[in-house]
Amino acid sequence: MTLTPTASPATAPLQPPPSVALASLVSLTNARHFAVPATFAWYGMLMGSWAGRLPGIQQGLHLTHSQLAMVLLCSGTGAVLSPRLSAPLLARLGRLHTLRIAGWLLPGVLVAAAASPSLPLLMAAMLVLGITSSVFDVAMNGLASRLEAARRRPMMSRLHGCACGGGLAGVTLGSAMASLQVTPLQQFSLLSLPLCALLWLCLSGMASASESDAGHTDTGAAGANGQTEPCGAGASFTLPRGRLALLGALSLLGAIAEGSIGSWSSLFMKEQFGASDAMAPLSLSVFSLTMLVSRCFGDRLKSRHGARALVCAGSATAACGLGMAVLAPGALTALAGFAMAGLGLALVFPFVYSAAGKECKLALAGVATMGYAGSLMGPPLMGAIAEGWGLQAAIACIALLTAAMAMVASRARLLQ
Repeated sequence: MTLTPTASPATAPLQPPPSVALASLVSLTNARHFAVPATFAWYGMLMGSWAGRLPGIQQGLHLTHSQLAMVLLCSGTGAVLSPRLSAPLLARLGRLHTLRIAGWLLPGVLVAAAASPSLPLLMAAMLVLGITSSVFDVAMNGLASRLEAARRRPMMSRLHGCACGGGLAGVTLGSAMASLQVTPLQQFSLLSLPLCALLWLCLSGMASASESDAGHTDTGAAGANGQTEPCGAGASFTLPRGRLALLGALSLLGAIAEGSIGSWSSLFMKEQFGASDAMAPLSLSVFSLTMLVSRCFGDRLKSRHGARALVCAGSATAACGLGMAVLAPGALTALAGFAMAGLGLALVFPFVYSAAGKECKLALAGVATMGYAGSLMGPPLMGAIAEGWGLQAAIACIALLTAAMAMVASRARLLQ
């Protein structure tokens, strides 16, 4: 019987360096299984925190409503311009490295925006924020789409649900900070280091998930059609064409609908039904809540029925809900209509982004650009309609757009 000698203190292996030990800790906690949802929640919380402090920013700089609208317009303009930066980064560095660059910049950009002493500097900071957040959004969704394809099971709807949950948590955090008389600059300065640490953990887990589940996710991965990604280092950004054009149209129409409901539903409740200041915002609350619930179950439904059928049915449901709100005899019926709209529109972006991300690194950037353009143009377009024919006509136009989405989705073969 041979005994295995034990290592003496002189021959015992050296302890691993702290960086290796920390990486082992991340592995031991199986962080890669939670890294992708945590990254979506992180992004939602960050942007929700900023949205929750916009009233404080407005009050601190004594901005009028029109000046605040200009600030928000700068953010939307940055989002539309962002693909000119994200496309070359995605083509040359890949999704994960692009995500890392944008993620490290985001907390600092929020601090700079909160510290802006004047309207012009705030507008410049919001332009940068729109670019940076959109680059992060495109890279995050693209990487999640590739991992979804590698794991061969739907996950995008749940991930967007995590972003919704993070956004609600961020808004709540911003409200709590405001009630404690914490300024926006103090809040983002205090949170920047913890947010960066949390992001480091998320990105470490995402790198592990990419290596184990998708191999070299950003190089030579097969698209949804089984072919190698056509996007290489020399590829340039273009708006969606061919089969991708239908996904771009869905992104555009969906963003117009969501952005317009977010901007005008409360005012519609107030003008159409005389809702109180406490009741009018419930239209957006029920819309957001049913959207979150729908995304929690969207992946399971996609496995059973397919993305195209769900987007078609969801768009038709949204059209019926908005039609109900337009023709409602009372406020409660209108609230039910907006709840139906949230239920139906919830799965559009997760499934459209999932389909685009499987095609090419730059395909999602093009499709997302259409969505950013819709978010930018939708609210003022519906505002112009409301100015001429009233808010009831504006909500009816949104209902027609969602009905058109159902027709477009029925022809979008990339939705699978």
